[in-house]
Amino acid sequence: MLTAFRSLAHRNFRLYYAGQSVSLIGTWMQRLAVSWLVYSATHSSVLLGVVMFAGQIPTLVLAPYGGTVADRYSRYRVLLATQIASFVQACLLAGLVLNGSYNTWAVAGLSLLLGTINAFDIPARQSLIVELVDDPTHLANAIALNSTMVNLARLLGPAVAGLLLTYFGPGPCFVVNALSFGAVIGSLVLMRIVPRPARTHRPGAWEGLREGWTYLRGVPGIRRQIWLMAGISFCVMPFGTLLPVFAKDVFHGAASTFGWLNSLSGLGSLVGAFYLASRPAGGSQRRLISYAALGFCGSLLGFASSPQLGVALGFITLSGAGMMLFIAGTNTFVQTNVDDRMRGRVLSYYVMAFQGIQPLGSLLVGWLARHLGAPHTVLLQATAGLLVVAAFWRKSQWRASSSLAAPA
Repeated sequence: MLTAFRSLAHRNFRLYYAGQSVSLIGTWMQRLAVSWLVYSATHSSVLLGVVMFAGQIPTLVLAPYGGTVADRYSRYRVLLATQIASFVQACLLAGLVLNGSYNTWAVAGLSLLLGTINAFDIPARQSLIVELVDDPTHLANAIALNSTMVNLARLLGPAVAGLLLTYFGPGPCFVVNALSFGAVIGSLVLMRIVPRPARTHRPGAWEGLREGWTYLRGVPGIRRQIWLMAGISFCVMPFGTLLPVFAKDVFHGAASTFGWLNSLSGLGSLVGAFYLASRPAGGSQRRLISYAALGFCGSLLGFASSPQLGVALGFITLSGAGMMLFIAGTNTFVQTNVDDRMRGRVLSYYVMAFQGIQPLGSLLVGWLARHLGAPHTVLLQATAGLLVVAAFWRKSQWRASSSLAAPA
């Protein structure tokens, strides 16, 4: 059991883990509050999709630049700067909501600002993990524990947000998120980071992007996993956009119902991430990833077909486990096989595939839900995801053993 926490032996990673654990609870509270605020005010799945689009589209456009920045400059300093910027955004959003001076487009604008910050924050954060553990053999465990921490926050944040939304409205959720940044900024300040060796050549933005793409093209194992991530992210992962619709219109619930749907999805994800952290080294990582994707999509078929809330909660818990095994498994595979010189840039393409492509799917999902209804839309998403995995599995011949060939 203790081997599941072996990367916490490293002081810097412990600080990172503690600070992020607090901050991410606030982040999930803000995410839920934004979705509930927009849908309660507009009753429009299309506008809900537009706000989600605004919050994620900068990642698609700017993540490669964020990866170049993470490779070119101190990842630690970049992360500290983006966390301070995120704190400012959270304060602005909390102020607007508490004053009652917000509208849908103001929320969308602040979501766009946060998405822009995240385009630089996420590649730096993902790339920094390797610098927080002194033993390279603990890297995979650190990545898995990071996923566990994210999903513990995903379990607790929506539960707390559901209570606050029910009894006090969305304002306190935004205040708590703003305050939570004190933990992560404080933990970063307390770290003792050994500077990376200075690079003799620092590529410009365009040159750095080109180097990253050339490297990725030469590593087919990583490239294929990123393409699969893009397919699932576009087709399936935007189902979360419709959870307010399921809570309010399908199951005729309130904010607490919305919180339960998100919390139990987070519980499943937490179980999946903990399994990955406890899993011994070795075994077919890519096979695990493909099975997890199939389980994720299959569980969503059950969720969308559920006649009662209790049944739906069971299926969304299973879908959370499958989704997290897929996401964290892909992240671990990429991080443990990439050249550290290219880590930020390659991870930026991973971030594009994971989060950058989702806003396009969110727009499509919002439009489909308006015409087909939320349950039929999620059924269509899950079916499309199963077809993506089946086609990709056949093309890549994952069942045959293959070696990862990286360029010299």
